[in-house]
Amino acid sequence: MKRNQSMPETFIVTEPEQAASLLHPVRSELISLLKEPRSATELSKRMNDSAQKINYHLKALEKVGLVVRAGTRNVRNLVEVLYVSAGRSFLLSDSLGLSSDTIKKLQDQTALAHVLSLTEKMKRDAISLMEQSEDEEIPSAVMEMELALSTMDHRNAFLQEYADMLTTLIQKHHRPNEENAKVYHVSMAMYPKPEGGGTT
Repeated sequence: MKRNQSMPETFIVTEPEQAASLLHPVRSELISLLKEPRSATELSKRMNDSAQKINYHLKALEKVGLVVRAGTRNVRNLVEVLYVSAGRSFLLSDSLGLSSDTIKKLQDQTALAHVLSLTEKMKRDAISLMEQSEDEEIPSAVMEMELALSTMDHRNAFLQEYADMLTTLIQKHHRPNEENAKVYHVSMAMYPKPEGGGTT
């Protein structure tokens, strides 16, 4: 993919190694962050991890074709390589030789991998904020609830409506160009409640 070439809307996953990478929590988070070109240094700051470790995972993703180089730039006399995701979304190909049930399971596990990755990122960010804040109160909010849905169609309809509502709300309040604007990270996770009630 050349630097000015638009990102494909859907990338077809045809290799088992690609499917395995999508299930890896760190690599799946990297892919989600690479909807626009970023360097290993940028990604390491966003994920609160070492650039060396991030670069290792980027190389692995590049090797299987899930991320591509999007150019370079000079930063303080250093040349940074920029990477971008191979697609905005990923579809598992029938050529993998997997049954429809297995493909569905892999797709569900990919979503769970994002949940795991998000959870770890929130933990790292919370610790970092507590270390930096000293006595300052950190403006934050957490909302947790349960929702009973009877069918896959109901689940998908809820997710779509929630995403549309949240997008509208963010667009209404987003003020990136105002002086002293502070960036907040907003996330949503939805997954079935484990048998036995899950963790407390």
